[in-house]
Amino acid sequence: MSFFKKIISSQLVDVIEWTDSSANTMVHRYESNGKEIMMGAQLTVRESQVAVFVNEGRIADLFQPGRYELSTQNMPVMTALKSWKYGFKSPFQAEVYFVNTKQFLDLKWGTSNPVMMRDAEFGMVRLRAFGIYSFRVQDPVVFLKEVFGTTELMTVEGVEGQIKRTIVSALSDIIAQSKIPALDLAANYEELGQFALNALAPRFLSLGLKLESFVVENISLPQEVEQAMDRRTSMGVVGDLNRYTQYQAAEAIRDAAQNEGGAAGMGAGLGAGMAMGQMMQGAFQGAQQTAPAQPQTQTVPCVSCAAPVAAGSKFCPECGASQAGSACKDCGKPLAPGAKFCPECGAKQ
Repeated sequence: MSFFKKIISSQLVDVIEWTDSSANTMVHRYESNGKEIMMGAQLTVRESQVAVFVNEGRIADLFQPGRYELSTQNMPVMTALKSWKYGFKSPFQAEVYFVNTKQFLDLKWGTSNPVMMRDAEFGMVRLRAFGIYSFRVQDPVVFLKEVFGTTELMTVEGVEGQIKRTIVSALSDIIAQSKIPALDLAANYEELGQFALNALAPRFLSLGLKLESFVVENISLPQEVEQAMDRRTSMGVVGDLNRYTQYQAAEAIRDAAQNEGGAAGMGAGLGAGMAMGQMMQGAFQGAQQTAPAQPQTQTVPCVSCAAPVAAGSKFCPECGASQAGSACKDCGKPLAPGAKFCPECGAKQ
């Protein structure tokens, strides 16, 4: 190779590739240092990458992962822009951008200020929440047009603020639309995260991004709501509130009796005893009010003096007359004393 050929080859680009040494680079512009791309140059696009050629500010050809030898056959848009009628023979200039399409993981979101939600039981409730999410570049062309611009490098930090603010601003509406009560939020983090993912994903498509996952790690409720939840839990553990009150009063009497604090202890014991007595009286009255009524004994008039006699009695408690009657002479059924006809067969006695 002559001296002039070496100078010309040193001013041309024959290999175009990019290896990412970081974990958060989204777009990298290939630095050609003013060199032109030679005919038949080798382009290597690795997995989770997309190479985009830009000619004079206009997006041209896009290359998916693979190895390419640049020619008019695989550069149709560039060929049309450059008006290569018979294929390009001389070097050309173009900007090459490598877009990282991998999934960016473990990105954190959180509410810097409480967000409001309307709960059917507690009304308006302020809550805080935080978690993680992941996303990727889904449409490199849209992303370059809408977000990237003409910078040389873009990292995750360049879009992270926009994503976080979008999540937080929509969080109150998402919780309201999910119709999960405030008391049940802690038990439905997974369902809430999936609901939020479906609601938030369309908002990022216009930026060429795709929200891959959304995880709710914690939702903290106001202190008064948490106290109400604790009281409900305690009531559920106690069960029968009346029996629990009786037990508490009995414990208070025992503690007062064991207290050696003198008059103060005696006063406390006396007060507890009075309270216990009132409580037991109320319990007994309630028991009497709720006791089932005893059935009344049926009576029949005495056959002699007509005084009331318990059914089935053999003698009247007033006159002592026997209550046993005779039997029918025809059917043998028992008859009341003095009966002239049988009530069963009607025979005359």
